[in-house]
Amino acid sequence: MLSIVPNVVADAERRRKIKKNMSSNQVQPKLIIHGGAGSSLKSKGGLVAVRQSLHTIVKEVYDLLKNQTSAIDAVIRGCQLLEDEPRFNAGTGSVLQSDGQIRMSAALMDGISQRFSGIINVSRTKNPIKLAQALQSESDRVLSDYGAAELLRELKVPIYDPLTDLRLQEWIEERKDNFKKDMAGVIAEDNLPANDAQRGTIGVVALDLEGNLAAGTSTGGKGLERIGRVSDSAMPAGNYATNKAAVSCTGIGEDIIDQCLAPRIVVRVDDGLSLEVAMRRSMKESYDNKRDLGAIAIDATGAIVWGKTSEVLLAAYHDGDRIGDTLEWIEDELIGYCC
Repeated sequence: MLSIVPNVVADAERRRKIKKNMSSNQVQPKLIIHGGAGSSLKSKGGLVAVRQSLHTIVKEVYDLLKNQTSAIDAVIRGCQLLEDEPRFNAGTGSVLQSDGQIRMSAALMDGISQRFSGIINVSRTKNPIKLAQALQSESDRVLSDYGAAELLRELKVPIYDPLTDLRLQEWIEERKDNFKKDMAGVIAEDNLPANDAQRGTIGVVALDLEGNLAAGTSTGGKGLERIGRVSDSAMPAGNYATNKAAVSCTGIGEDIIDQCLAPRIVVRVDDGLSLEVAMRRSMKESYDNKRDLGAIAIDATGAIVWGKTSEVLLAAYHDGDRIGDTLEWIEDELIGYCC
């Protein structure tokens, strides 16, 4: 029987090895989260509301990191909070696929153990990231729809309907046009026009006091997609971490997969490039290939870097001193960094 509680013995051994390999000197925790990417938040109310949501979540998760919560546990909590916020397309508030059903995906990667786990096209659950967490200690660590449903039963997770009235109305309106759009008008704020689409994904990247990195990503998909379509969020292409760097991506999933974006950035850091240079080079390649995407990242030195080819990246961060965000970053520059 699987358990939502991590394997205590395995976890204790993993942490013993971490402490043995790490310096006794603690590092400054760092955190960055995102709520998607896309076009401009033209509504001032939208900007204010999204900023408040992101900043509130950053503060809660960063407080955990300051109090010795591990990077992976902080990432799980951050993803859970973002999944619970209806304005973002993950967990509660996920978009509907072409048949009117919600199917969600999520992934988690522990940088120190380099263990990836993911859940694909799961339905009727509140927090897909918790299923990815449960799979971290398993030998079979990525499950799709039927396996995900069986996992829910084994864990005895309560059935939950993540549908909101707003998402249902979006689907009904788009259905009237016989699904002429390639994706749903995913919006981050109630009165934002539907054509101001946000590429709906949430993600969290964290560096803890011991210098460990982790990344998590969760999504409801792009909406209106073919039944069974798999997003980048449940693949290493969209979520990847080592002990050198960690990345969570957002945007058009197929573009992220084609670019193999998250591991591309991380491997470049592993090979000796700075995170800033790795992000800049990867974003330039994405731009040249006409990809629509964004990424957030932290490296082992504590550098926080983000990049985008879309107009807007809905991200917020804590650099150890203050909370900042990227909501009004609409310059042509492909990357940004705070420290």
